[in-house]
Amino acid sequence: MSPWVPLLVMMLIGLGFGVVNIIASNFLGPRHPTAKKNMPYECGIEPIGNARIRFSVKFYVITMLFILFDMEAVFVYPWAVVYKQLARSGLFVFMEMALYLAIIFAGFVYVWKKGALNWED
Repeated sequence: MSPWVPLLVMMLIGLGFGVVNIIASNFLGPRHPTAKKNMPYECGIEPIGNARIRFSVKFYVITMLFILFDMEAVFVYPWAVVYKQLARSGLFVFMEMALYLAIIFAGFVYVWKKGALNWED
């Protein structure tokens, strides 16, 4: 028997459980729609105006920059955890990370100088 069969069986059971629950709730769940229940709910505040408003492009730029700089941490943390094992190979590993951080910092300075982080503009 292949070592992947138990994993495949577990994935099929999990997928089947999710699908069965969705279908069962669709058939067995009570449905009593009213105008009040169908209204959009936002933190207990009555909605005012159209829900489909346009966001400024600045919002999306800030979001993408956050994700970009958050990815930096995703790569730095594992490196920091295994640094002692990597440090045996000399200064090379440290210089690689220093170069990586320098490139990320240069990108941050560029974004800052361009004014992409100024919310009021």
